[in-house]
Amino acid sequence: MLAAALGAAGVAATGCSSSGGGSGGSRRLRVGYFAFPSGDLLVKNRKLLEKALPDRTVSWVKFDSGASVNQAFIGGSLDIAALGSSPFARGISGSSPIPYKVAFVLDVAGENEALVARRATGVTDVAGLKGRTVATPFASTSHYSLLAALEHAGLTASDVKLIDLQPQPILAAWQRGDIDAAYVWLPTLDELRHDGTQLTSSKEIGSRGRPTLDLAVVSDALIADDPRTIATWRSVEAEGLRLLASDPDGSARSIADELGISLADAKAQLSQGVFLTPKTIASADWLGTEGSPGRLADYLADTGAFLADQKQIPAAPSRETVRKALYLKGLPDGVA
Repeated sequence: MLAAALGAAGVAATGCSSSGGGSGGSRRLRVGYFAFPSGDLLVKNRKLLEKALPDRTVSWVKFDSGASVNQAFIGGSLDIAALGSSPFARGISGSSPIPYKVAFVLDVAGENEALVARRATGVTDVAGLKGRTVATPFASTSHYSLLAALEHAGLTASDVKLIDLQPQPILAAWQRGDIDAAYVWLPTLDELRHDGTQLTSSKEIGSRGRPTLDLAVVSDALIADDPRTIATWRSVEAEGLRLLASDPDGSARSIADELGISLADAKAQLSQGVFLTPKTIASADWLGTEGSPGRLADYLADTGAFLADQKQIPAAPSRETVRKALYLKGLPDGVA
């Protein structure tokens, strides 16, 4: 499994620097991202990180899901990346945790991740999926939320036929009629909604005590080699969030440009996300501050416990393990 993961990481990070081991020797900063409407995508589009770090060569590497991000970190091919809360909980579990830490919260999943059934199936609620074929990217936040939705409806994973597909293959399988339902995120999600029925969303599931988030993680190597770069990156991500709030039209234009969609679609997709303010991210309700971890640690520990109960991981990471996997140095000043 490790050999396969290393191979996948090498493919995912094509074009990234491999010299010097960590980022300190090469002066190249390797940043993993998702093509998903967020402040992070705004930072990429406007080259805010490149402007803030002129001494760095920033390489943006696109990923389809958190499982691939984890593989890239295992291979030492990333310095910073967007990563869902569920794959992060997986990554820090077990005897050989992935060497990275959470340093920022990009967004909280809302209506931008959801479970949709093909309208032709006649399924109108989650319980109606029993015996049906349901696709989701395994080891993702959508996978986690799907399991939570099934549990709430009185079903188990074995009551449906679960298929592991990435977003674009999900859309192709949907159009062929190969699957009955899918749990996935934007922009693929909006495509499914055209002829599908939404059964639940991550916003609804989160309100029942199982929130999912898009986090940003940094490698232990970067933390050791160059904490100043992390502080600068964090301040730039905070600026991205401020721009989403202060300049919604301009932000939507940048997102539309990145995703190749209309301005109207970009605005609609951004409206479905839950974006925290930088100050809130460093509050006790979320990431917390240096020496005082916030409730995010509890959310992540609960996520790990749920995944262990669902037999998705051998054992849940302890709360102490989770707390140690938060990089809080410089907070709250770094995002104030």
